[in-house]
Amino acid sequence: MTIICSKCKKPAVTFIRYNGTHLCRDHFIQYFEKRVKKDIKKQGATKDVKRIAVALSGGKDSVVALHMIYDVFSKRPDVEIIGLTVDEGIKGYRDKSIVFAAKNCKELGIEHCIVSFKEVVGINLDEIVLKDDELGACSYCGVFRRLCLNRKARELKIEKLVMGHNLDDMAQSILMNFVNGDLKKLARLGPHSKVQPDLVPRMLPLRSIPEKENMLYAVLKNIDFYDAECPYSTYAFRRDFRDIIDELEFRNPGTRHSILNSYNAMKDILMMKYPPAQLVKCLKCGEPSSQEICKACILKDRIL
Repeated sequence: MTIICSKCKKPAVTFIRYNGTHLCRDHFIQYFEKRVKKDIKKQGATKDVKRIAVALSGGKDSVVALHMIYDVFSKRPDVEIIGLTVDEGIKGYRDKSIVFAAKNCKELGIEHCIVSFKEVVGINLDEIVLKDDELGACSYCGVFRRLCLNRKARELKIEKLVMGHNLDDMAQSILMNFVNGDLKKLARLGPHSKVQPDLVPRMLPLRSIPEKENMLYAVLKNIDFYDAECPYSTYAFRRDFRDIIDELEFRNPGTRHSILNSYNAMKDILMMKYPPAQLVKCLKCGEPSSQEICKACILKDRIL
């Protein structure tokens, strides 16, 4: 039996459980793009923005974010879009994904820049893992990735840095910070409305889009992406929260949206109680930091 789209008579390609609709290819793409463009408008004025970088791993989320940003901003001749890839140095994984990142940039005719852990930090992630530090790969990776992205984006005079975080990522981050009691970090989750000195503000166009919908959009639009999971993510604490939220979503469709909407409703209150920190320059590297020595330098001192 052929299931028909809720909006027309064409065969449906997906069922959106959280709103009870079946959608055909065309109506799903329309539904997807409308929400992304609406969220971009919500995340602050971009009228005067001239240089936008997309943090581009080559995976489905970042590649879809690249195509959506291109679709929205390439019509403006005064805007330059750049793909910015961080090479952590994960053999057999990042070297393969970079091929897809470069391919999508080439297809869209935009510049592709690569910045590496080796270049910025002096050591790659595979080498860090061999040191068998108790913190684990993900603790280092997150901090060093942010350092690489911000430093390179600043060097390129980027005004907005686009991240490919999807709804699943956002719901996991919100729940993790609640469980950890880290309300300060919760208040600092992007998108950023206040520009901090030497920190490039983030834009999150896919923050309300479930991960599986990003995948479907990429497939329907014939967008090539690297479909593999980081080998170090198996040990990530975040996986536990992913499993929890997946189970809640299965039992009660719309849970992820409820978590994000609840956070959106309280974010202004959180920011009043925990306003952005007064930043200083790290005494070692000169990067912006809330402490005399930034987190990246503290971690570097553990392993170098």
